[in-house]
Amino acid sequence: MIAPILIALAAGAASAVMFASIVSGLLISLALFYLAPLPLMVAAIAWGPVYAGIGGIAAAFGLGLFVNVPYCIAFVIGVALPAWWLGHLAMLGRTVATDAAEAIEWYPIGRILLWIAGLATLTTFAALLTLGTDADTITDTLRRALTRLMSAADSPLPKEADRWIDALIRIAPGGAAMFATLTLSLNLWLAGRIAATSGLLRRPWPDLRATALPPMTLVALLVAIGLAFSSGLIALAAVIAAAALLMAYALTGFAVLHTLTLALRSRALWLGSIYVVIALFIWPVLAITALGLADAAFDLRHRFGPRRPPPLPVP
Repeated sequence: MIAPILIALAAGAASAVMFASIVSGLLISLALFYLAPLPLMVAAIAWGPVYAGIGGIAAAFGLGLFVNVPYCIAFVIGVALPAWWLGHLAMLGRTVATDAAEAIEWYPIGRILLWIAGLATLTTFAALLTLGTDADTITDTLRRALTRLMSAADSPLPKEADRWIDALIRIAPGGAAMFATLTLSLNLWLAGRIAATSGLLRRPWPDLRATALPPMTLVALLVAIGLAFSSGLIALAAVIAAAALLMAYALTGFAVLHTLTLALRSRALWLGSIYVVIALFIWPVLAITALGLADAAFDLRHRFGPRRPPPLPVP
């Protein structure tokens, strides 16, 4: 009993240090900051969500005591709660009766991905609310911050600077939500891999190629896109939600890609080339997102995926 508690406290301490490292301003601290949920997720998956909760509470208390209260609140909302909840969902299962024997039905990966998009929306919107309580104040605060950043050099701002700043302000909330969705997904995948490598994963590794968002997610995306054309905080929240859901569909698009290429002889070469192109140019991820949306609408994996052989006749 003592050993898991010590592990939970160590995970919380590591997560808090990684989160607080952003104040150093070093480039490596940015990577540590986004990987801050990882130790708590490993604790939740390998030892249980109770121990992740213990580590998260201890880490939040330490940040509030040794840094400041705003850092404590940001850690709880952006790191501890998502890590605890996603680790809990990853290990959530129920016993179902089959013809042969009882089996465990694990919480669907697609629903976990939907939770990730929801948590990314919540954390991004909460972060923007720290800049102001209405859309105009948030926009003005972002504008001042970007202007200071671009005018940090001694040279005067170019004439096109205002247009660049306006463009960045428009894409910043959605981009932050997309990045939060991606990093939370990456942290959960890494936590599962670490637990599996250590022999502490108490469930079979899921078939990620079968990841699919719930059908009503497409309706929610269309509603969010429609609300994004309104004004005020509602439009800002809708933009963030739509961006997070689009990133979730991009991740399902990769699952579709891995399924549809199963029959290719040079599959590894094709997939490697696609990943290199996406890493170099970024914008081809739009095609992967479209692939995920098309699969949600037309079930491409079932229609064009590899066919399973028919079952053998029963003698």
